[in-house]
Amino acid sequence: MEELETFVCIARLGGFTEASRRLDRSQPAISRRIKELERSLGSALFERAGRRVVLTEAGRALLPYAEAALAAIRDGERAVRDLSREPAEARALSLAIVGTLADSHIVRALRAFEAEFPEAAVDLRTATSREVSALVRGGEASLGLRYFPDADPKLESIPLGVEKLLVVVAAAHPVTARGLPDLRALRGERWLGFPPERGQSDSFGHLLGRLLAASGAADPAITRVDSLTAQRRLVEAGLGVALMPVSSVREELRIGSLRAIEVDDLDAGLPVVAVRRRRGYESRLAAAFLDTLKDHMPELLG
Repeated sequence: MEELETFVCIARLGGFTEASRRLDRSQPAISRRIKELERSLGSALFERAGRRVVLTEAGRALLPYAEAALAAIRDGERAVRDLSREPAEARALSLAIVGTLADSHIVRALRAFEAEFPEAAVDLRTATSREVSALVRGGEASLGLRYFPDADPKLESIPLGVEKLLVVVAAAHPVTARGLPDLRALRGERWLGFPPERGQSDSFGHLLGRLLAASGAADPAITRVDSLTAQRRLVEAGLGVALMPVSSVREELRIGSLRAIEVDDLDAGLPVVAVRRRRGYESRLAAAFLDTLKDHMPELLG
């Protein structure tokens, strides 16, 4: 199991050094595990690509089975622990959530859940949408909360709602109107957006170009920035404008470092989904938290 865990971690992070930090193991120990796994399989699993490593053909063949094996083992551990514990004992719920959704509003859902299950311990990890899916697929998280459904047939995507997207500009931006009929007043602006995700036709990166074109911004200049935090800072500095989810800019709008402009013909939103493994073990806590999310999502995304 440790060899497979190491292999999957390196494949996900793209390097031995990064995996040694994540697994809290020395780099020589990480290398030994991979050499032993490669020796037992009779094939190299990684090859160098500059400063990083990439999967060989054998590594790509092994990865989905390694993830499935780890997930099954973790499911079995959870099932036995849930069965053997007394009702009063603490039980853990592992969640993976896109960072922008883990703001103060999601705390309301967590509080409601913990009020119903005061004995529960919640293990919360924040990540990108792609990483959320990877954590759920590998069994490291029982439930994930991300943007857009995941096309992976191993995962089930459960719609929770749509988070509104806002056109966000710097406080000192020359367009001072609170609302616009369309985006023609912002023609010529540099837009900041996410890179499109490989293998995902529906992603935040793909969505931006389609929405801008539909709202009158022909051939928009889009600078790809893979961090919402970096996008916010660049917009605050007047180095671009962006389309951002409400949850990511609430504080900046409150203090006035950013302004939102309502655009009449821009109907933009990000679908929010919960992801879980198909045919994976679902604990009572995971099912209860999913019900809590469904109950609270309208107010969380408002």
